Amino acid sequence: MFYREAGDFKTSYTTDNQTFPIAFDRYRYYFVLFVALAVIPFVINDYWSNAILLPFLIYAIAAMGLNILTGYCGQVSLGTGGFMAVGAYTSYKLMTAFPWMDMVTITLLSGFMTAIVGVMFGLPSLRIKGFYLAVATLAAQFFLVWLFNKVPWFYNYSASGQINAPERTMFGLAITGPNAESWVKYLFCLGFVFVLAWAARNLTRGSIGRQWMAIRDMDIAAEIIGVNPLKAKLTAFAVSSFYVGVSGALLFTVYLGAVEVGEAYGITKSFLVLFMIIIGGLGSIFGAFAGAAFMVLLPVLLRNVLTDVLGWDTALATHFEFVIVGALIMFFLIVEPHGLARLWALLKEKLRLWPFPH
Repeated sequence: MFYREAGDFKTSYTTDNQTFPIAFDRYRYYFVLFVALAVIPFVINDYWSNAILLPFLIYAIAAMGLNILTGYCGQVSLGTGGFMAVGAYTSYKLMTAFPWMDMVTITLLSGFMTAIVGVMFGLPSLRIKGFYLAVATLAAQFFLVWLFNKVPWFYNYSASGQINAPERTMFGLAITGPNAESWVKYLFCLGFVFVLAWAARNLTRGSIGRQWMAIRDMDIAAEIIGVNPLKAKLTAFAVSSFYVGVSGALLFTVYLGAVEVGEAYGITKSFLVLFMIIIGGLGSIFGAFAGAAFMVLLPVLLRNVLTDVLGWDTALATHFEFVIVGALIMFFLIVEPHGLARLWALLKEKLRLWPFPH
């Protein structure tokens, strides 16, 4: 009875085209923001931060980036892990070379450097598409991991080949390093998520987003009506790589603190982010958050149920965790190929028509 459009009058085109046209949706959005900003920082602990909240926020940024490229522009990419590594190693070189630079600038510059690399590897999309483009981005994944592994300059000639994030502070609070508190790292990542999600929503609803979707639906027809495929595809690669680079930098500096490129940014990371947008829903900003939540929260829930409730051995529980997650992924793809975002849209539609859903 609360989810209704009746009485919610629009008096301008701006209010009619806003992201949340129904008042109840706006209030729900403000409530989620209030909880995220004013409640969670006061109740968060190390377990909730490291196991759930930080991975969810960071992977949501990566999923948004890949969704812009694959979901909105239709360019398949399997090099997400390699582009995340570019962001991580750029942030490491900036932190070690410029100790005075703040973390916001470092993270943004890491995203811009990743955007440049993404455009370079996105050039083949002008000639190839589909499966062939996926293979080209897969080659970028292997090349970037090999590069960061074999060139000692990237990891400052460390004997172990591992990079470690130095401690950095903002406003007197440690953001990276062992002394960083959970609520500080959470708010730092939340700020990036909020700004980048707002930017992605506006980009996809504007002229650039319409060009991306025209290329996705039928590139030849889009070119005939005046869409420049060079500009559309390369801007999609640039924006997507920027988001992925920011997530890779945050994953290294704020969350992990120390990484080895083959383990942290290998091919499994690319498939993980790809599964997130497929499960969440292609071409949907909400789908990026839903897919990230699914792939982060479900393994934690299964691990706790199998080991703590059922008393299974940890190794056995880990194997069954992969089996159950894989089965659920196939189930969701069969039941609703358009992902969790589509299920959420159907649920809201039924609520709007209640008690006469169809």
